[in-house]
Amino acid sequence: MSNIDRRRFLKYSAGGLVGVTLGSVSIRAFAEEKLSEDDVTAKALKYVHKSPVEGAVCANCMQIKGAGEEWLGCNIFPGKLVNANGWCAAWMKKPA
Repeated sequence: MSNIDRRRFLKYSAGGLVGVTLGSVSIRAFAEEKLSEDDVTAKALKYVHKSPVEGAVCANCMQIKGAGEEWLGCNIFPGKLVNANGWCAAWMKKPA
């Protein structure tokens, strides 16, 4: 194997690694967009960004993924982020 072939191999390997890494970040960012109250599923489950029920918010629901952020993942709305202060009809208190 000549030096040129090694250089080309290293260049393409590094480029491929960077591409895969940045690609996965882009896909994740795209997949986790904020849920709109106008979304069909959100409307069906009466989702709102600000809970009308005292003490019942997305942040303390057992369907939520994550903690400590304003927008969190939710098992009910895959690929979408819900507001931590939001609420929907599928809300269930997270066990202590």
